[in-house]
Amino acid sequence: MTVADISDWYEDLLGPDFHARDINLGPDPEGEGDIVATLVRYGEPAASRSAVLWVHGMTDYFFHEHVARALDEAGYAFYALDLRKCGRSCQEGQRWHYSTDFRHYFAELTVALDLVTAEHPDVIPIAHSTAGMIVPLWAAHLARNDSARHAKLGGLILNSPWLDMMYPKPLVRVLRPVVNILGRVAPGVEIPGGNLGAYGMSIHRDHHGDWDFDVTFKPVRGHRKYLGWLREVLRSQARIHRDEIDVGVPVLTLCSAGSQLGRPYSDESTGVDTVLDTRQIQRCAPQLGEDVTVHPVEGALHDVFLSKPGPLAEALGTTIDWLRRR
Repeated sequence: MTVADISDWYEDLLGPDFHARDINLGPDPEGEGDIVATLVRYGEPAASRSAVLWVHGMTDYFFHEHVARALDEAGYAFYALDLRKCGRSCQEGQRWHYSTDFRHYFAELTVALDLVTAEHPDVIPIAHSTAGMIVPLWAAHLARNDSARHAKLGGLILNSPWLDMMYPKPLVRVLRPVVNILGRVAPGVEIPGGNLGAYGMSIHRDHHGDWDFDVTFKPVRGHRKYLGWLREVLRSQARIHRDEIDVGVPVLTLCSAGSQLGRPYSDESTGVDTVLDTRQIQRCAPQLGEDVTVHPVEGALHDVFLSKPGPLAEALGTTIDWLRRR
């Protein structure tokens, strides 16, 4: 049983339609003070509804009001989780999104599961990018070690999950052992940030996008990244590639139909994934379980739910149809 100090609900930064509560998890195992995760709720959801739980990616947090409203209108209770050191949850003196062991996230995911399913019959996480790797690891952990909690997972929806490195295979093979050693002995060494500028500019309304978000929580060019974090990314992806992960529930994977990597912003950036290689997503996602549906969305962005109106409507429609067919 995961033990945590849970606050009462209070009005969220998104306004009166949203409420949040803090999950206080005690000392950070990585030595950066006390850690907090934040559970966000839309409206006053009926207890009879199945629930969805949004889990953000790297350099991210929950701000997708339009998704909450659409899924609520479709009949699903909507919740979101800002993970430790991310978005609402990052405390003074902590490095944004810093983790050297993604199993640490299992604590807040499990508390969120318990809180949501205390009110609803089951919950379906919607996990984006890095969380699209972390949440399947957690689901597989529950399948092996906690069947009662695993039974409350109604499925997984993965939004452009990060399941492989988006670089040439020979380069990754060379870098993997180097990162493994350096990330163990010098985990806090900063590394280049992954060139998120084209993506950030394609979504923020101050540049070429349609969306407003807090650029302290989600900088247009991304947060700093570290060797220890990269080592854990590679280690977690390797477990998926070795077929060690079986989530044990149905999975819907959404992604863009195309990628454009390593280039500055252009008009084409508004209709492709400029962060991950979507061919890798389509190849690796079926390794997560026995019942995996992969749905590429033409014209979608890395976060398919921040796409232009046409691809966004397809992503939402596909999600709602899949939820109803479960």
